[in-house]
Amino acid sequence: MSVSELYTKYTKVWIPDPEDVWKSAEIVQNYKEGDEILHLKLEDEMPVEHPVNSKTNQLPFLRNPDILVGENDLTALSYLHEPAVLHNLKVRFLESNAIYTYCGIVLVAINPYEQLQIYGEDVIQAYSGQNMGDMDPHIFAVAEEAYKQMARDEKNQSIIVSGESGAGKTVSAKYAMRYFATVGGSASETNVEEKVLASSPIMEAIGNAKTTRNDNSSRFGKYIQIGFDRRYYIIGANMRTYLLEKSRVVFQAEDERNYHIFYQLCASADRPEFKELCLSSAENYFYTTRGGGILIDGVDDAEDFNRTCKAFTLLGVKEAHQMKIYRVIASILHLGNVEIVSERDVDTCGIAKEDEHLNYFCNLLGVEHDQMENWLCHRKLITTSETFIKTMAKQQAINAKNALAKHIYAQLFNWIVEQINKALYTTSKQHSFIGVLDIYGFETFEINSFEQFCINYANEKLQQQFNLHVFKLEQEEYMKEQIPWTLIDFSDNQPCIDLIEAKLGILDLLDEECRMPKGTDQSWAQKLYDRHSSSCHFQKPRMSNMAYVVIHFADKVEYQCDGFLEKNRDTVYQEQINILKASKYQLVADLFQDEDSSASIAKGKKSKINVRPLKPAMKASNKEHKKTVGHQFRNSLHLLMETLNSTTPHYVRCIKPNDDKFAFSFDPARAVQQLRACGVLETIRISAAGYPSRWTYHEFFNRYRVLMTKKNIILNDKKETCRRLLDIVIKDPDKFQFGKTKIFFRAGQVAYLEKLRADKFRAACMMIQKTVRGWLQRVKYRRLKKATITLQRYVRGYQARRLADFLRKTRAAIILQKQCRMLAARHQYLKFRSAAITIQACARGMFVRKVYHELLLQHKATVIQKNLRGWMARKRFCRIRNTVIYLQCCFRRMKARRELKTLKIEAKSVEHYKKLTSGMENKVVQLQRKVDDQNKEYKAVAEQMTSITAAQATEINKLHKELDRCREHQGEENRATSLQEEIDELRKELEKSQKQHKILEDTSTREKAELQQHVLELEKENTLLKHEKEELNQRIKSESNNVAEKFSEKIAKENEQSKKEIDEERSRYQNLLKEYSRLEQRYDNLREEMTLVKQTPGHRRNPSNQSSLESDSNYPSISTSEIGDTEDAIQLVEEAGLENAAMDMTIFLKLQKRVRELEQERKSLRAELEQKEALETKKMPNEYNSIPDNDQAAEMAYDSLKRHELESEIKKLKNELNELRKAIAEKATMDDPTNESENTYNILLHQLKEANEELEVRKEEVLMLRTQIVKAAQQKEEAKSTDNVTEKYEWKKSDENTDNDDAIEAYNGVCETNRLLEAQLQAQIKQHEEEVERMRAQIEAIKEEMEKQQQILTHTLQMSPDARIEYNVQQEITRLTNENLDLKELVEKQEKNEKKLKKQLKIHMKKVQELEARSTVPKEPRREQLTRQVTVQRKEKEFQGMLEYIKEDETLLIRNLITDLKPQAVSATVPGLPAYILFMCLRHADYINDDQKVHSLLTGTINGVKKVLKKHNDDFEITSFWLSNSCRLLHCLKQYSGDEDFTKQNNTRQNEHSLKNFDLTEYRQVLSDLSIQIYQQLVKVAEGLLQPMIVSAMLENESIQGLSSVKPMGYRKRSSSRLDGDDSYSLEALLRQLNILNNTMCEHGLDPEIIQQVFRQLFYVINAVTLNNLLLRKDVCSWSTGMQIRYNISQLEEWLRGKNLKQSGAVKTMEPLIQAAQLLQVKKKTTDDAAAICLMCKALSTQQIVKILNLYTPVNEFEERVTVSFIRHIQSFLQDRNEPPQLLMDFKHTFPVMFPFNPSALNLDTIHIPANLNLTFLIRV
Repeated sequence: MSVSELYTKYTKVWIPDPEDVWKSAEIVQNYKEGDEILHLKLEDEMPVEHPVNSKTNQLPFLRNPDILVGENDLTALSYLHEPAVLHNLKVRFLESNAIYTYCGIVLVAINPYEQLQIYGEDVIQAYSGQNMGDMDPHIFAVAEEAYKQMARDEKNQSIIVSGESGAGKTVSAKYAMRYFATVGGSASETNVEEKVLASSPIMEAIGNAKTTRNDNSSRFGKYIQIGFDRRYYIIGANMRTYLLEKSRVVFQAEDERNYHIFYQLCASADRPEFKELCLSSAENYFYTTRGGGILIDGVDDAEDFNRTCKAFTLLGVKEAHQMKIYRVIASILHLGNVEIVSERDVDTCGIAKEDEHLNYFCNLLGVEHDQMENWLCHRKLITTSETFIKTMAKQQAINAKNALAKHIYAQLFNWIVEQINKALYTTSKQHSFIGVLDIYGFETFEINSFEQFCINYANEKLQQQFNLHVFKLEQEEYMKEQIPWTLIDFSDNQPCIDLIEAKLGILDLLDEECRMPKGTDQSWAQKLYDRHSSSCHFQKPRMSNMAYVVIHFADKVEYQCDGFLEKNRDTVYQEQINILKASKYQLVADLFQDEDSSASIAKGKKSKINVRPLKPAMKASNKEHKKTVGHQFRNSLHLLMETLNSTTPHYVRCIKPNDDKFAFSFDPARAVQQLRACGVLETIRISAAGYPSRWTYHEFFNRYRVLMTKKNIILNDKKETCRRLLDIVIKDPDKFQFGKTKIFFRAGQVAYLEKLRADKFRAACMMIQKTVRGWLQRVKYRRLKKATITLQRYVRGYQARRLADFLRKTRAAIILQKQCRMLAARHQYLKFRSAAITIQACARGMFVRKVYHELLLQHKATVIQKNLRGWMARKRFCRIRNTVIYLQCCFRRMKARRELKTLKIEAKSVEHYKKLTSGMENKVVQLQRKVDDQNKEYKAVAEQMTSITAAQATEINKLHKELDRCREHQGEENRATSLQEEIDELRKELEKSQKQHKILEDTSTREKAELQQHVLELEKENTLLKHEKEELNQRIKSESNNVAEKFSEKIAKENEQSKKEIDEERSRYQNLLKEYSRLEQRYDNLREEMTLVKQTPGHRRNPSNQSSLESDSNYPSISTSEIGDTEDAIQLVEEAGLENAAMDMTIFLKLQKRVRELEQERKSLRAELEQKEALETKKMPNEYNSIPDNDQAAEMAYDSLKRHELESEIKKLKNELNELRKAIAEKATMDDPTNESENTYNILLHQLKEANEELEVRKEEVLMLRTQIVKAAQQKEEAKSTDNVTEKYEWKKSDENTDNDDAIEAYNGVCETNRLLEAQLQAQIKQHEEEVERMRAQIEAIKEEMEKQQQILTHTLQMSPDARIEYNVQQEITRLTNENLDLKELVEKQEKNEKKLKKQLKIHMKKVQELEARSTVPKEPRREQLTRQVTVQRKEKEFQGMLEYIKEDETLLIRNLITDLKPQAVSATVPGLPAYILFMCLRHADYINDDQKVHSLLTGTINGVKKVLKKHNDDFEITSFWLSNSCRLLHCLKQYSGDEDFTKQNNTRQNEHSLKNFDLTEYRQVLSDLSIQIYQQLVKVAEGLLQPMIVSAMLENESIQGLSSVKPMGYRKRSSSRLDGDDSYSLEALLRQLNILNNTMCEHGLDPEIIQQVFRQLFYVINAVTLNNLLLRKDVCSWSTGMQIRYNISQLEEWLRGKNLKQSGAVKTMEPLIQAAQLLQVKKKTTDDAAAICLMCKALSTQQIVKILNLYTPVNEFEERVTVSFIRHIQSFLQDRNEPPQLLMDFKHTFPVMFPFNPSALNLDTIHIPANLNLTFLIRV
C-alpha cells in the first residue's frame, strides 16, 4: 500500500497539540507524494495546514477505525502508536468508566479516585477459573492467571505492580492478595489468608504517609511471597522490604505528613493504658509538624489505630509487645522535642536543663539519663594510639539526634516486618509461591535526591527485565508458529545500568567518597564529571556544579548532589547505640543487636519456605562504619531480580490520571508522561516493530469472508483460502506471515482490511439499496399506471354521460330561453315606454326649475356683491387708518425719547433734586392733615351710631307691647276655627288609618306570597338534599367498595409478604441443612484424612463409632437409639428441652461420648456372653455324653436374654411414663381448666397409676422368675451327684419346661400390657393435643366473630330504623343456621370418634385373643409331642401389603435395596419401588408394634441413602433416583399415617393399610430434610454439568449463522476461539443436556412439581452466569449478541413448552437476561429512548444498565456508540431506585424447595418384587 492510498480524503489522523498532546483531524484533500502541506480539518471544522518535511517525509499518525476504539487490549489496535494508545485509554476511562486495559502482557490500571463496586466476592467468583482473555481486564484476571499458571506449570509466579505515588499501587497489590486469600484459602483452620490480609493495615501504618500527590503513599517497597502447598492452598507468607524513606521521620515537605502511626498514636493518647507514654496532640511535636497540617480529610486516625491494633492481635503479637512498640514510637516523638542549645563556645552545645522530653525518652526506652544526655552532645574519636572525646556544635548534635531517631524507627520497622514474617511462617513444606511486588515507579521532581536516584535505578533494572521477558514471549510465539525470527531493534538500557552500578560507576564512586575522611558532595560531583562526562547517558548541567543528569529509559532526570554522602553513610554514633543496647527493656536491646549475632540467629532458625533474607551476610564493620545504603540497596535489588527471573512475571502498571485527585478526570499530558515512564509505550513500539496483529485462520475466515470470491474459497482448507485472499488484497508479502495456527500482520494491515471490508459492505448496501429502491419504484409505477387507467376509464364514461345530458338540457334550455326572452322583451318594452314618459315629464319640470334657480342665484349674487364691496371698502379704510395711527405712534415715540433724554440730563442736576425734596415735604404735610381729618370724622360717626341704637331699642319695646295686645284680641275669634281644624285633623287621621290598613293588607299578601315562594324554595332545597343524599350514599358505597378493594389488596399484599417470609424462612432452613450437610461432609473428610495420616507423629483423634452424626435426624439426641437407652442422655434432654438438646453442641458431644462408651460396653458384654456360651457348650458334652443338651443351653441363654430385655424394657417404659406425666401435667396447667379437660386429665392420671401398679406387679413377677431360674440352676447342680442320669434328666427337663413356660407367659403378658398402656397413653396425649388445638380454634373463631359483630354494629348504626330491624332479623337467622350446622358437624365428629374408638377396641380385643392363643398353643404341642406328631395346615391368607424380615436380615436388606442397588435394576418396574418395599417392611414392624425395629429400619435407610449419595456425589442419575425414592417414602409415611389431611384421596384398601401403632411425624421431618439435601446435591450436580456449556452456548456460539462477526482481539486471545469451532458448546448441546436431565428425572418417577423447581433453579443459573459474563465482557455487548441471546432464549422457552414446564417459573428467572438483550438492541439516542429503557429494564439494576451501556461496542462501522450524555440521562432517570450496590447476580442463590404431597394410586398389595433384587428373605404377610 502506498502513502497515496492511505492518506486520502476523509481519512482521520493525529497531529500534535500543546494542551491535549494529540488532537484528531480529518484529511480534506488527497495527499500526493512530494506535497509539502497536508490539508486537514479539526473536529470543530477549523481548517489546518500541517507541514510535511520533504526530507524525512514524516506524515501524521493515522487514526484507527472507530470500531477498534475502546478495545480491551491495546495490541488489538491496528495502528500502534502513542496517540492511539492515549485515545483508547481515554475513551475507556471517561466514556466506559473502565479503569483496566491490557497492553499485551501488561495490565494498565488507571486510578479512578472513587470507590468502585467491582471488587466484591461475586466478582472474585466470576473471575475464578476463567482464562485471562475470557473476561474484561481486571486485577483479578491477572491474579487468576498467575494462580492458574502456578497450578498448571508448577512454576513460581510474580506480580509486579509499579507506578508513581498516588497511582494506586498499594490498592492493586492489596486486591491481588485478597484474591489469592479468597481463591486459595487455607485448608486448615489456621486462617493464614486472614493473617496475610491483616499485614496490610500494619504496613500502611508504619510505612505509609501523606504526600503532595497521595494521602496514603507507600514510602517503601515490599515483596510478599505467598506460599502454597501441593493442593494450592495458602500455607504461609513472607515479606521483604526495600529502601524505607527514613528521612521522613525527621523532615516532611510542605503539606505532607510523617508516617501514619505517629498521628494514630497521638489521636489515641487519651486511652488509660497510654498514660505512661506522656503523649498529647500531634501538633505539639516537632517531628509531626514539619509539613504543616496534621489531619487528612476523611481519615480518622483513632479508628485507623484500632484497626492497626486488631491486625497486631490477629497476627499473634501480644499486648505487652504492642505496648513496647508504642513506647518506642512515642520515644521518637519525645526525642524530636529535645532542645539542644549552644553554649558560650560556638563548638560546644548542651541540652536545656530539666528537659522533660529527654526524661520521657529515657524512661520509655529504659536507658540512663546522664549517659544519653552526654552522648547526644559529644562524640568519641578513636585513633591508633588514643581515644578522644570531642564536643559537637549545635547543628552537629541536631543532625546526630535526627540520625538516631531515623535509626530507631528503621530498626523498629525491620523488627515489625520480622514479627509479621514469624506470624506468617509455617512448618509445612512449601510447594510453590506467588510473589506480589509493590514497588515505587519512576519518579522525577523539581529537586531529586538520593531516594529518587535509588528508585529510578530500581526501575531501570525492572524495565530491563521487562524488555527481556517481552522479547522472550515474542520469540516463543514466533517459534511456536514457525515464523522466521528477525531481531527487533530496541533501546537497551544496559549502558545506563552500567553507569550506575558498574565498577567506578555512580554508586561505586559514591561509596568511595563516603570512605574518604573528608569526602564532600562537591568532590564527589567533580569525580563524576571527570569520569563519566563521555558517557551518552550522563550529562553535566550548564548552570550548576553540584548536580548531574542521568538519561534514563523514561526521561532525563537532574539529581542534586547535596546530601548524597550523608544519606548514603546513614551514620549513627556507636556510643548512642551502645546506650540503647544496655536498655532494661529486652525489645529495645534486641532492636540494636549486631548484624553478626542477628545473622547467626537467623541461620539457626531455618525455614522450610525458601526465602532469602533481605540483607545478605556481610563482614563485621570496623568502628562505626558499615555497608552504605547504596550498597545494601544494590545487593537487595540483585536478590530481587534473581527471584523475579526465577519466576513467571505478570505486570501491572498503575497510572495517575490527574494531579488534583478528581474522580474520572483525565489529563493527557500526565498520562503520556507515565506511559512513557512505565514502559507501556516501549511495549507498544516493540509490538509494532514485529507482527502485532494475530488472527487464527478460523477467525480470519469468519471476519473477512466477505472479501473472498467463490472460486477462492476452499471449505476444507481455510489456511489456503486465507492465503489466496491475502495474496490478492495485500500485495506486499512482508506485511503478513502464515504460522501454524495464526496469521501474523504488520501494524496497520488490519485497519486496511477493515477499510476494505467496510467498503465492501458499503458497496453491498448501496447495491441492495439501489435494487430495492428500483424494485419499489417499479412496483409503485405499475400500481400507479393501473390506477390511472382505471381512473381514466371511469372519468371518460362519466364525461360522456355528462355530455349527453348536457345536450338534452341545452335543447330544452333553448326552447325555454325563446319563450322567456319573448316575455322578457315585452316586459322590457313596456317598462321602457313608461319610463320614457316619466323621464320626459321629469326632464321638462327640471328644465323649468333650472331656469328659476338661475334667476334666484343672480339675485343672490347681486346682494352678495353689494355686501362684499362694502366690506372691502371698510377694510381698506381700517387699514389706512391703522397705518396712520402707527405713523403717529412712531413719531410720538421719537418725540418722547427726545424729551426723556432731556429730562434725564436735568434730573442729574442739583436744582432738580431741590425741587424734588420741596415737593416731598409738601406732600408729607398734606398727608398729616388728611389723617387728622379722618380721625375727626370717625369720632362723629361713632356718636351717631350709639344714638341710633338707643332709639332702635326703644322702638322695639313699643312694638312688642303692641303685639301682645293684638294677640289677646284675636284669641276669642280663633276658637271656632280651632274646632273646625280638629275635625279636619280627625278626618285626616281616619284617612291615614285607612291607608295604613291597606298598607298592612298589601304587606300581608306580599308576605304570604313570599312565604309561599320560600316554601317552594325549601321544597327545591329538600329535593336537592335528597339528591345529594343519594349521591353521598352512592359515594359511600363506592368508597366502601374502594375500601373493601383496598382491604382485599392489603390482605393480598400481606399474604404475599407472609408467603415471601415463609419462603425466606424455608430457604434459611434449607441453607442451614445445606451447611449441616457440608459440615458433615467436612467431618467425614477430616476423618478420612486422619486415617491417611496415622503414621505422622502427633495427636490422633479416634473416630466415633456409629456416631449420631451419621443419622440425619434434626434431633439426634432423641431419635438415636443408643442415646435413648441411657439415663444420662434422658436427663440432659429433659433439662435442656427438645430444641436445646438438638442444638447444644456440648450436650451433643457428651452424648457422643456416652454412645461410644455404651457401644464398647455392648461389645464387651457380647464377648463375655460368647465366652460363657462357649464354656457351657464345652462342658455339656462332657457331662451328658449320651443325651443331647444343645436345646437346654439355648433355652437357658434365651431365658437370660429375655430377663435382661424385660428389665431394660420396664426401665425404659417407666422413664417414658414419667416424662409423659410431666408433659401432661404442664399442658394441663397451661390450658384453661374446663370440666372436660379435668375429667380427661383425671382419667389419664388414673390410667397412669394403674399402669404403674401393673408395672410393679410385673416387676415382682420378674423377680420371682429370677429366683425360680436360680433355684432351677441350683437343683441342676445338686442333681449331678445322683446315679440314675436318665431319671434325673427327665425330671429336670420337665421342671425346666414348666419354668420356661411360666417365664415366657409372664414376658408376653408384660409386653402386651406395656404396649396397651403405651397405645392408651399415646391416644390420650393425642386427644389432649387435639383438645388444645380445638380450644385455640374456638378462640380464633370467637375473635373473628367479635370482629364481624363490630363491623355489623358500625354498619347498622348508619342505617335507618326500619332497615336496621330487618337487617338484625336476617343476621339472627343466619347465626342460628350457622349454629345448627356447627352442632351437626360436632355430632358427626363425635360419631366418627365413636366409630374410631370401637375399631380400636376391636383391634385390641383381637390382639388380646392372639396373645391368649400364643400363650395356650405352645403348651399343647409339647404335651402331644411325646405321643405323636400332628401336621397343621395353614389357610391361605390374603396379602396385606406387608413384608416381614428378621432382625439379622436388616443389613442385607439395606445393602441389596440401597447400597448396592443400581437404578437400571428397577428401571422396568414401578417408579419408587425401593421406597414401597421399605414402607411395606415398616408396616410390618408397626403391625407387630416393634418400635426398635421401626427405628432401626428408618435409621439404617437414611444412613444408607446418605452413604450412597456421598459415594456418588457427582452422579446425576443416582442422585435423581434417590431423590425420587426419598420423596416417595415421605409421601407413603404421610398417605398411610391415618391423618385426615393426607387420607382424603385414599381408597378403602389404602385406608386399611394405614399405620396403627406409631406416629412417625418426627421421621417425616427427618426424611424431608434428607430430601432437601438430596435436592441440593441434585441441583449442584446439574449445575456442574451445565456450567461449562452456558457461556459458549448462550453468548459465543452462532446459533444464527452469519449474524455476528469476530473482531480483532489483540494479544489476549479468547480461550473459546478454537481452530474450527468444533469443541465449542452450541445451544443444541445445551438443550440435549437439558433433555437428558429431564428424561432421567421422569424415568425415576420424580414428582412433576420437583422437576419444575429443578429447572427453575437451573434456568436461574443459566440466566445469572450468562448475564454476569455479559457484564464483564466488552466483546459480547453488541447488537448482534442481543439478537443471538433473544433467539437462544426463545429456543429455551420453546423447549419448556414442549416439556410442559412453562408453569415452573423458569421463564421469569430469565427476565434480567431478556431485558439485557433488549437493551442491546433498542435505540439509544434521545431522552425518550432513555425513558423507554428505564420502563423496560425493571429487572436490571441501575449499575447493570449503566455497565451494559458503557460496554456496548459496535461490531460494524455502521453502528453508533452510546454517548456519555445518554448514559447520564439514564442515571438521572434511575436515581430514585433503592437497590443494593451489587453489579453481578448471585449465581449461587438457591430457591427454597417445596415437596407437595403427592399420594400414590397404587395399593401396596399389588406391588410385585422382582427377583433380581435378591430379596427372597422377605416374607409376604
